[in-house]
Amino acid sequence: MHTRALPATHDHSFGQDRVKPGERKTLIVVIITAVTMVVEVAAGIVFGSMALLADGLHMGSHAVALVIAVVAYRYARKHAHDQRFCFGTGKVNALAGFAGAILLAVFALIMAIESFERFINPVEIHFNFAIGVAVVGLIVNGASMVILGEHHHGHSHHRDHDHHGHDHNLRSAYLHVLADALTSLLAIVALLSAKYFDQVWMDPAMGVVGAILVARWSVGLMRQSGGVLLDRQTSDDLLEKTKAAIEAEGDATVWDLHIWSIGPGIHAAIIALATDQPQHPDVYRKRLPEALGLVHVTVEVQPRKA
Repeated sequence: MHTRALPATHDHSFGQDRVKPGERKTLIVVIITAVTMVVEVAAGIVFGSMALLADGLHMGSHAVALVIAVVAYRYARKHAHDQRFCFGTGKVNALAGFAGAILLAVFALIMAIESFERFINPVEIHFNFAIGVAVVGLIVNGASMVILGEHHHGHSHHRDHDHHGHDHNLRSAYLHVLADALTSLLAIVALLSAKYFDQVWMDPAMGVVGAILVARWSVGLMRQSGGVLLDRQTSDDLLEKTKAAIEAEGDATVWDLHIWSIGPGIHAAIIALATDQPQHPDVYRKRLPEALGLVHVTVEVQPRKA
């Protein structure tokens, strides 16, 4: 039996010591969100507007989630070479994403509770002022979404193609901003309906719709980031491509294969194979295309049983 021995100087940072594009983008959005929050809260206090004050505090709750994302990026980068992390700090990204998903779930719950409360006890709405606040929020969050530039769509697609790698931390930040934008958009629709068509019930109804959508996003992000934290087996697609690469020359058969994510776009793998003509593990390891994102591979070679 042959196993691939790693030298003592083997680097386990796997590029986590570099500044990620998502870090800079998220920091910019944090600043925009924080400034808007301060302005809205200050204006709400000065002008006595509960709508403006509430929206400012709401943005503040998401600013906290965005700060968590920035801290996670910096922590992962600072400790990338810390030998206490067996496979580097890539999973800090997933941990921050999971924390963000929990905050999204809390936000959805609060939205639902407040909406049902409005159904039972309607409050007077100052339409023009409220619509103005919602429009400002939509513009700010729309700009933040453009800055973050998160291009992932749909959750089933992610699960089928997770070998391409996902920045769960960036996705968490994006979903928080998207939730804010959705809240503002639904508020505009509801307020216009209430103002011009006397459909006051639309205001809390749109709150319930928003809560359901945010809850769905939260669950999807929890599944993705939680799978990384629990070392869930990677996609069937990546498993098949890895197996095919090892067996390409017809001289080996993979009988046990484990691949799991250790960071955005990078994976660790344990490959056990049987062959009639055992060779050094590096021979088989070099068959793996770099595009598969396998950065830490252990290969076990065993002779075929007679």
